[in-house]
Amino acid sequence: MTSAARRTRHWTAVNKLSEGALERIDALFVQSASSSSSDERTVTLHGLTDSTVYFADRPRREVGHIPSHRFVELWEGDENGFSVDPPNAVLSFLEEDGPTPEDAVVVLRNPHLEGHDLTYTVDVLEGTLPKRTGPCALFIDVFGRTFSPVSVAGIQRPSRRQTRR
Repeated sequence: MTSAARRTRHWTAVNKLSEGALERIDALFVQSASSSSSDERTVTLHGLTDSTVYFADRPRREVGHIPSHRFVELWEGDENGFSVDPPNAVLSFLEEDGPTPEDAVVVLRNPHLEGHDLTYTVDVLEGTLPKRTGPCALFIDVFGRTFSPVSVAGIQRPSRRQTRR
């Protein structure tokens, strides 16, 4: 079996976990968009991709996708969800013409998805949000929940964070 076939088989298996196979992983999420706009209190990702990528560090090293609309729906989980404990995120930009804006660190709140435009209310922790940009990626901090890549169900924040090496 070729390495490409092994990778395909692995990702197929990861993405087809059953609804009953709920396991705890601490995942980071990445949302990509063709452009962004912002003002003092909000950032909007325009042309948001249909899926939000997640990945977990060692020892699990899991990677997968969930529909972006499902990620937004999960925001209002239980008392441990992002609505109660909003995540930090880094908005990173790629400009093909002209200087690339510096990354901005923000706290995300109140997502609102309309078509392929996703708007967050934000608190800027570091950097400056440009009024308009080209392609961008939003890297969202640990989403420590009990979930399977298919269902992304059940919410449980970790009681302590592990130090990464």
